Amino acid sequence: MLSDLILVILAYGFGTVSFGLILARLKGGVDLRGQGSGNIGATNVARAMGKRAGLIALFGDCAKGLVAVLLAQAWGSSVWIIAAVATAAVLGHLFPWYAGFRGGKGVATALGVFIPTLPLPLLGALIAFIAVVLVWRYVSAGSILAAMLMPILAVVFDRPLPLTFSAAIIAILIVIKHRSNLQRLFQGRESKFF
Repeated sequence: MLSDLILVILAYGFGTVSFGLILARLKGGVDLRGQGSGNIGATNVARAMGKRAGLIALFGDCAKGLVAVLLAQAWGSSVWIIAAVATAAVLGHLFPWYAGFRGGKGVATALGVFIPTLPLPLLGALIAFIAVVLVWRYVSAGSILAAMLMPILAVVFDRPLPLTFSAAIIAILIVIKHRSNLQRLFQGRESKFF
C-alpha cells in the first residue's frame, strides 16, 4: 500500500519536470510565458525557440509520462494504481507545485501515459489529431478532439474501467486547460501551427 502511494507521488514528481522550461533556461532564459500562447508546452516551445526545441520538449514531456507508467507496470501494480499513476503524471505537468501550480496543457504527457495503457484507443485518437492538424492546422483543436476521443475509444475497445476512468479525467483536464484556445477558435483568432 505504501509503495503504491510512493509510486503515485513519484509520478506526480515526474510530471512536474517541464522540458519546455528547461530548454528555455538553456537557451538563455527565453520567457515562454511572455511569448505566443504563454504556455510551457511543445507547441509554444516550437513557436518561441524553433521546431527542433519543440520536438525535444514534446519527447521529454511524453517520456516522463511513459516512464512513470512503465515503473508502475514493472512494479506489478494493480490496474487501479497504474491508472492513478497515469493521472498523477498528467496532474504534475498541469499543476507543478514549484510554479504556483501553473503548468502546461498536458497533451504530450497524456500521450506518454496512454502509450502503454491504452495503445489502440491512442492510435484512433492520434489519427483524428493528425487529420485535424493537416486539414485545419490547429494543434489545439486536434489536441482537444483527441483527448475527448480517448475515453470513448477506451469503452469501444473494452479497456479496463480504471484506465477508461483515468482517460476521462485526463480528457476533462485537457479540455479545461484549453478553454482559452476554445474561445479563440470560436472567435477565429487561434494561431495556426503552419
